[in-house]
Amino acid sequence: MSALDASVSVPLAVVERSGFPESQHLGAAAVVTADGAVLAALGDVDALIYARSALKPFQTVAALRSGVDLDAAGMAIVTSSHTGTPRHIAAVRQVLRSVGASEADLRTPEAWPTDRAAANEVLRAGGGPSRIAMNCSGNHAGMLGASVAFGLPVAGYLHPANPVHSLAAEIIDEYAGAAPVRPGTDGCGGPVWALPVVALANGYAALFAEHPDLGMAIRADPDLIEGPGTATTRAVATLGLVAKAGAEGVWCAVAPDGTAVAVKILDGSARAAAAVAVSLLASVGAVGRAAAEGFLADPSLAVQGGGAEVGRIRVVA
Repeated sequence: MSALDASVSVPLAVVERSGFPESQHLGAAAVVTADGAVLAALGDVDALIYARSALKPFQTVAALRSGVDLDAAGMAIVTSSHTGTPRHIAAVRQVLRSVGASEADLRTPEAWPTDRAAANEVLRAGGGPSRIAMNCSGNHAGMLGASVAFGLPVAGYLHPANPVHSLAAEIIDEYAGAAPVRPGTDGCGGPVWALPVVALANGYAALFAEHPDLGMAIRADPDLIEGPGTATTRAVATLGLVAKAGAEGVWCAVAPDGTAVAVKILDGSARAAAAVAVSLLASVGAVGRAAAEGFLADPSLAVQGGGAEVGRIRVVA
């Protein structure tokens, strides 16, 4: 298997300005039923992609299997790519306390909150970038907890030989039906693997079917999985999806009926990924058409000109 590229990708969305197609997003996407039947395949869905933070649900299950005890909020924040709001920071700190680790043990890169209000609050207080504000700090808190559960020094929790990482790879294989390959380093310093687009969709369908408590935790508090107003949080809150974004244009979700979708935007842009995924779920009846249209009407998908809407990001998949 080779990496997804332009030769095996298809148009998924068009950015229109003043009635003119200004940009086009290519990629691949797969929709599967709860039992793994392929309902839709666009582009080469057997091509490999780095799923980035879309792998976090599998890593959360690895933390749980290793013996980390997480309540609903803990499961959500460990799975999250949060925006650094005070609620997110408090939730990460609670997980760290519960596993016997501290903020000083985190090895995420220092970062500002991506939530603008939260970043302004830090700035007004005289603060600056921090490891806990980085969007993967909850995920890292889960890795730290697994290291503690394995009886290992927390200082080595990111080492590739840490058993929590091999366990996560096994869990991806177990649920996705494809062994993850090309191990690499994610932006946060944690591990990342490549797998086919369709395998990622199958993995989501199977994992959340077997771990409904994780899905319930995400649905119960949509703000924790990403942040107020973001596409992923809106999809969870308004459509009842269990959804997770990954950097470089990856977006995955499971509908209430168990139908799952995985999307990869080839150019790495995140702006169209959720819209493509929601449209595909609506096209197979897993999401109501009116609800999907409401999601797609969000101002975040508008193209601006002089402070007014002059176009939209239009799904063509």
